[in-house]
Amino acid sequence: MTWWPWPTRPLQSLVKLPNSSLITSSSNPYVKWLRSLRDSPRERRSERALLVEGIRLVTHALQSGAVPRLVLYAPTQLAATPEGAALLGLLEGRAFCWSAGPTALSAAADTQQPQGVVAAFPWPEHAPRPGLRLVLDGIQDPGNVGTLLRSAEAAGVGLVICAPNSADPYSPKVLRAAMGAHFSLPLRVEQDWQRIADELAACPLIYAADAEATMPYYAADWRQPAALIIGSEAHGLSPEGRALATHQIAIPMLGRAESLNAAVAGSILLFEALRQRSRGRT
Repeated sequence: MTWWPWPTRPLQSLVKLPNSSLITSSSNPYVKWLRSLRDSPRERRSERALLVEGIRLVTHALQSGAVPRLVLYAPTQLAATPEGAALLGLLEGRAFCWSAGPTALSAAADTQQPQGVVAAFPWPEHAPRPGLRLVLDGIQDPGNVGTLLRSAEAAGVGLVICAPNSADPYSPKVLRAAMGAHFSLPLRVEQDWQRIADELAACPLIYAADAEATMPYYAADWRQPAALIIGSEAHGLSPEGRALATHQIAIPMLGRAESLNAAVAGSILLFEALRQRSRGRT
């Protein structure tokens, strides 16, 4: 009996294993598939799957209702901590969850010291909801993208759009920085600025963060339907992002720094929007 946990590229050579089987080899087809999701944005898009690693993130994904396509885990390593033992109870006997040795786990993992679990989940798909729209305009640092996703989820953003030239929001580094935000935050990756413009057509106010702007961010009226565009760390706003904006805003600073980190600046703006929407403009 052959089987596969992914629909788009079946591996006919895989034979169903009993749940007690231990995957030990770095050349195991399951390990190779996980590694392809880790290393290749093209594979992640083709499979519409992402690699999730670590006790906290895998637990969060499961508790969010996500159904894994494949999980490799080390029972002894998980059992060594209360959090790991709780996750072990969720995994044992579950379909598509296989115990694995350290060589196999290390070959599939993105970190230097794996926590004993590596999993593949389908891309979360959440419909846009009411609230601020956030556009990441060419932000290339995975840590900044992940931090902004985490802040967006915490601030109640209704939709995040990754514009062209941004880091892949489904990469393992972004997933770790986002700390589980992917599993509850509406997220889209757009390759076309016209589609982004269409998505934001219902927003009369489109603010773009620009260190040279004269309008302070707290003067913006975030209570109205609005969008926020955050430009890249090195080059700022793209011409397309700048053209789409109706207003440009800045964060006043007294120190000698020329600008703030994109994730820090974006987070400040997002929580000012949340403050105004929660308590009014004053």
